[in-house]
Amino acid sequence: MSESMRARVLIDCPDEKGLVYKISKVFFDNLLNIESNREFVDPDNKRFFMRSVVAGHFDTKELQEKISVVLPLNSNIKVIEPAAKKIVIFATKESHVLGDILIKEADGELDAQIVAVVSNHDNLERLVRRFDIPYFCISADGLEREEHEKVLQDLLSGLEFDYIVLAKYMRILTPLFVNYYRGKIINIHHSFLPAFIGANPYKQAYERGVKIIGATAHFVTDDLDEGPIIAQDVIPVNHRFNWQDMQRAGKDVEKIVLSRALAIVLNDRVFINGNKTIVF
Repeated sequence: MSESMRARVLIDCPDEKGLVYKISKVFFDNLLNIESNREFVDPDNKRFFMRSVVAGHFDTKELQEKISVVLPLNSNIKVIEPAAKKIVIFATKESHVLGDILIKEADGELDAQIVAVVSNHDNLERLVRRFDIPYFCISADGLEREEHEKVLQDLLSGLEFDYIVLAKYMRILTPLFVNYYRGKIINIHHSFLPAFIGANPYKQAYERGVKIIGATAHFVTDDLDEGPIIAQDVIPVNHRFNWQDMQRAGKDVEKIVLSRALAIVLNDRVFINGNKTIVF
């Protein structure tokens, strides 16, 4: 007999009575063991979400088809065999977030393969090369935003990846680019938005006397820095912090929050639900 398999089953569908029973019966009838199961109903949109991890002997495509039979119309089903995802990282000049991801991948803590690092500057090339990861510098100098993104897309078309991670990538992506990779771009930024925008938000926050510093990781949409949130966190600060202290603390939070968000996404624990997320 072939070796037992595992799969993550992700279901997003209109809510109706008996869904948990119907789906569980498919697992039972196919002699699958449910190792974990989480579900949630969005009462406002009457939408049902479920994430199950099952083990046994099955064909991925056949299992997905059998589950689809018991679900209502307009259902989304994914049967995913656990495997390390592939990511491309976009960065500019700041190294703290990028460096943290590189180290976690090197230590086997990321559960992902970094396919390449792409930047519009060459400042980070030396750092990335230390980890034997391809580095592509695509300057935006003299190019319109759409022209620059066309070069990026030409590069990405030759790479196999699941997600693009913006590790302090300091360029605004056009709606055309974002929509082409919809649901596949993850960003991290400080949580001062929209209160403190522009140059040196930490200095602005210091001058205003803020008492907490935070970071937000989210999927990228057409609305700048307003896509579905995956993870957030804050830490307290006080009058003893100057703006440089706040900036250092902020960088630490950004690393932690992005790492947490990547763990969620790479383990298929998140559903996009309009402009929100369901995280299991």
